[in-house]
Amino acid sequence: MSRPTVHLLDYVAGNIRSLVNAIEKCGYEVEWIKSPEDVKNAEKIILPGVGHFGHCLSSLESSGYLPAIRAHIEAGKPFFGICVGLQALFAGSEEAPHVSGLNLIPSSLKKFQPTDAEGKRKAVPCIGWNDAILNERQNAVRIPDKTYYGLSPTSKYYYVHSYFAPYVPGVLESQGWTVAVASYGGEEYIGAIGRDNVFATQFHPEKSGAAGLRVIQAFLDGAMWTDPVPPPILTTMPHDLTLSTLSKNNGLTHRVIACLDVRTNDSGDLVVTKGDQYDVREKTSSKGVRNMGKPVDMARKYYLQGADEVTFLNITSFRDCPVQDLPMLEILRLTSESVFVPLTIGGGIRDTVDPVTKQQYSALDIAKLYFSSGADKVSIGSDAVLAAEEYYANDSQLTGKTGIEAISAAYGRQAVVVSVDPKRVFVEDPTSTSHQTIKTNHPDPVTGHAYVYYACTIRGGRETRDLDVVQLVRAVEAMGAGEILLNSIDRDGQNQGYDLELIRWVKREVQIPVIASSGAGRPSHFAEVFKMTAVDAALGAGMFHRGEYTVSQVKDHLITEGLSVRPFEES
Repeated sequence: MSRPTVHLLDYVAGNIRSLVNAIEKCGYEVEWIKSPEDVKNAEKIILPGVGHFGHCLSSLESSGYLPAIRAHIEAGKPFFGICVGLQALFAGSEEAPHVSGLNLIPSSLKKFQPTDAEGKRKAVPCIGWNDAILNERQNAVRIPDKTYYGLSPTSKYYYVHSYFAPYVPGVLESQGWTVAVASYGGEEYIGAIGRDNVFATQFHPEKSGAAGLRVIQAFLDGAMWTDPVPPPILTTMPHDLTLSTLSKNNGLTHRVIACLDVRTNDSGDLVVTKGDQYDVREKTSSKGVRNMGKPVDMARKYYLQGADEVTFLNITSFRDCPVQDLPMLEILRLTSESVFVPLTIGGGIRDTVDPVTKQQYSALDIAKLYFSSGADKVSIGSDAVLAAEEYYANDSQLTGKTGIEAISAAYGRQAVVVSVDPKRVFVEDPTSTSHQTIKTNHPDPVTGHAYVYYACTIRGGRETRDLDVVQLVRAVEAMGAGEILLNSIDRDGQNQGYDLELIRWVKREVQIPVIASSGAGRPSHFAEVFKMTAVDAALGAGMFHRGEYTVSQVKDHLITEGLSVRPFEES
């Protein structure tokens, strides 16, 4: 017996595989819309999207899709817009002032300001888990004791965007729209919206775990109003679910990320591994490569424990040519079938030449390969350092030719993570070096020097460059990076906690989100970094792989410390 179908319109919008997997998990088949004529024959349509409002709407316009989409909606057929697919419903956006949207909602999108109402800094893009809460005064009275498309006030959903639709209480509701609201830095905005046959979410339901799958299922089944969702097993949501409570912590929960270093073992199989210190990540001993487990199984395990994201760092298999690394691509494909949170892949995202065919591949070509295999973000390491060096050699002028710039322009800056590998260099005083220094609370035990700068490294920490961490993060932010994965060579594998001085420094220097990495050995280290720095997320590896602690235990501890986390919900 054939399964029901839904039509998907893909205009090269990023990671579509995860959405396809989510739809199939909900019991539906995907049929691809390849021409405007296909829109006429479709019953249900989903328009997903990441990246630039102007690119999305211009692509749809030039391909002849916009009139067909309007006709589909006017005919009363179900339409679901995701992320930029929601933004397309509006008249326009500050992101592309001269590009028009569908104008179903006669207002425009704004860009998040870099400070909140109290003048405190907040990261842009907005990346993380946030709310989608119905305005009870306007919506709940319509159908008492029901929830709209499975949305729940005790659930969290994954957002990644720089532009938002401001929410003005009662305005859209008076026009027949049902609105669910989120808040970031005191600015209330539309997280989900619907009227009649139209439904859209600013968040990515396919990346929002069980809560997001529930939303997709409700749309596909045509279940606009459903029974209330039982509260999750674990929740830190306040009992008083008013919109005024959403602005705490800028509206986002504290993200806990599980990282898996992947490499080939002596048998040629890809395994998760972990060294005892940073510079042995690729070394083998007489006992062979340390095998911590199979990547797909471990990623699934961490997802079920409540990991907010999963990161794969492939540390050996990309040396010759990433496009030939079929096993890693298969790991991404298989992981995305059962892990419905964001996936990041790092290693080998660079311009390269196939050593066999001599064919050239750009960093954008490699990124496309990973996105099509299930990745949501790509992480760039050594090449980012080299690109930053060229940036400063060119008087801080962008060339448009770097991998960061190319991928960011095509998929949006939220798709590009830069992995930074700095190491401490002690100096006698600030005049001893041309690099920016700070006075550390942990002087060099040998020389007693209390001033330090952080030198950037490449090739897994094996080569130090004449570039400091401040120079690097400023450069890559200018190129279009959307997030910094901040490692620490001095802390990696030491289980003594994160380098708080480094994290505070980098957070002061950039506007984009920063992920703390290297040094986590117990749950209290996560609480410490969230309480003592303004970091946006924290990453753990060895403590999870060795079975010393679970992601769930980390989140339990964060709750006891009064910190907000995404609640666990059964898949």
